[in-house]
Amino acid sequence: MKISVCLATFNGEKYIKQQLESILSQLSDTDEVIISDDSSSDLTIQIVTNIEDPRIRILKNQVFKNPIYNFENALKYATGDYIFLSDQDDIWENNKVKCVTEILDEFHLVISDCQIVDSNGKLLHESFYELNKSSKGLFNNLISNSYLGCTMAFKKEILGLALPFPKNLPMHDWWLGLVAEVFFKTKFINRKLVQYRRHGHNASSTSGESQNSFFIKLSFRIKLIWEILKLYWRK
Repeated sequence: MKISVCLATFNGEKYIKQQLESILSQLSDTDEVIISDDSSSDLTIQIVTNIEDPRIRILKNQVFKNPIYNFENALKYATGDYIFLSDQDDIWENNKVKCVTEILDEFHLVISDCQIVDSNGKLLHESFYELNKSSKGLFNNLISNSYLGCTMAFKKEILGLALPFPKNLPMHDWWLGLVAEVFFKTKFINRKLVQYRRHGHNASSTSGESQNSFFIKLSFRIKLIWEILKLYWRK
């Protein structure tokens, strides 16, 4: 089975090399890393290019100004049977790919737990699951999203329903997780397979307190329900 790792970058020069090294060491020669770069103005592209690994494909000069649709762009180019999402600033544990791919033989989408660390790699919280009260279930995940993208892997067939992304999504991982909940088989595993870095400049506020008003939060959930219903009727 071929693996595609889809990674969205934007000014990620500080951590991107360490992250890619933790990923590439687990991939075979036929796997790929698709990097969609949202017009970084720092050394991100130069650092990635200098790694000189033929498994890396860089989609340069994208102009989304939005991590959701930057991830969507990477997903559109993925050719693997199994797709892993990756942030630009985390670290994968060295058994992540092996552990997850074994479970993907039976399930369509797998989520693992992770440790939360700061900018220097110091442990902030032992378990994202515990902090977020993560659990399966459509209702649970409409209330509070447990589908953290950097811990997510899934079979490519999910993209047949999830792409193209609807406009004005609150987050890409939330959408992918809900699509999988409704139409496929998902699995939460308790293994902590990622060091999830929070440093004040992350593209998403996951694991932090949302600053959105009640009405914005409500509108996001209504949007997600409506888009899921549209998929159900289309299917």
